[in-house]
Amino acid sequence: MTRTSSGQTGTRGGKSFSLPAGACDSGQMADNEDRAGEWVWRGVPPGTREALTRDLPPADLQTLLIAVARARAGQVTPAGVLRRWQHDRFVRPATADPRRVAAVEARLWHMLPAEFTGVELSPVAPLGTCTAVAPLSQNRVVTTVRGTEVVSDSTNALAVEAAVRRRGQPKTGRTDLAACQRQLRAQDFGPGAAAHFRLFALVSSARDTGSCRTEASLITRHLAYWLDVLAALIPAREPRVELTVFDHPVLAERLADTIRPGLGEHAAFLLDNPERTRGRGYYGGFALRITAAQGTVELGDGGLTTWTAQLTQDAKERCLVSCIATERLTALCGDG
Repeated sequence: MTRTSSGQTGTRGGKSFSLPAGACDSGQMADNEDRAGEWVWRGVPPGTREALTRDLPPADLQTLLIAVARARAGQVTPAGVLRRWQHDRFVRPATADPRRVAAVEARLWHMLPAEFTGVELSPVAPLGTCTAVAPLSQNRVVTTVRGTEVVSDSTNALAVEAAVRRRGQPKTGRTDLAACQRQLRAQDFGPGAAAHFRLFALVSSARDTGSCRTEASLITRHLAYWLDVLAALIPAREPRVELTVFDHPVLAERLADTIRPGLGEHAAFLLDNPERTRGRGYYGGFALRITAAQGTVELGDGGLTTWTAQLTQDAKERCLVSCIATERLTALCGDG
């Protein structure tokens, strides 16, 4: 997903911290780490690569990696821990005041429509949670030795939970989920950039009913919430939500005849952005971008995805994800 005084600046694709989107995946980082990995593989005994990446059963590989981690941890000194704490961007605390962030997040929860179910996600997800459904590199994810990965995008984790719940529903049902937690990304965006940040995320999934009516319903529900949030928390900061339709004429019609009319007075915060290319191929048909200060401050992102369709193996399933960076939002809320 996306950068502020808590160590984040810039926008997706080259930003200090990134909101969920394929375009924010760092191809340069992936290339560099792949080349470094190949160099290391060339230095290990023959057969080691095959054993570790293919031949060893998952349980045996996990046992081996845990043993290696235990041996490495046994060599760490208190002074070494202190050095890492001071210099490792993965472990440094955030700079935002947690009391102010918690107050803003409490307002977000209070404003959330009752039909959304709150989910307290685990800090880790199954290995490959992001890369299994989206065109991303595992290099952007912090992987553990126990077959899991630290959550780098809570919209992916929420989509998995939504798919599980959708399997237990009638086909006419729908699932609307929300979560708020800290994410950890492996990309290095340069000095002062945070590796971890908090997102308030929404994921909705329902079955296609034709003519993009389902997509229009999902989009209207998410936009109505984010527009209410912007109007209530930062009305003087020139907030807006940029909307982009990717090569989908029917969805463009629903945007004009259903979505915009369904948003009432807050529709004035909407802005069409037909020139957007970031996220194309990651989002399918539609993307949104939440900004402030005449578009110079990026707060959030989202769009239609195929994630729950892939997870449920049902091509008729539709999924919309969206999120906002709460530390950045808090910074715009002022001292009040």
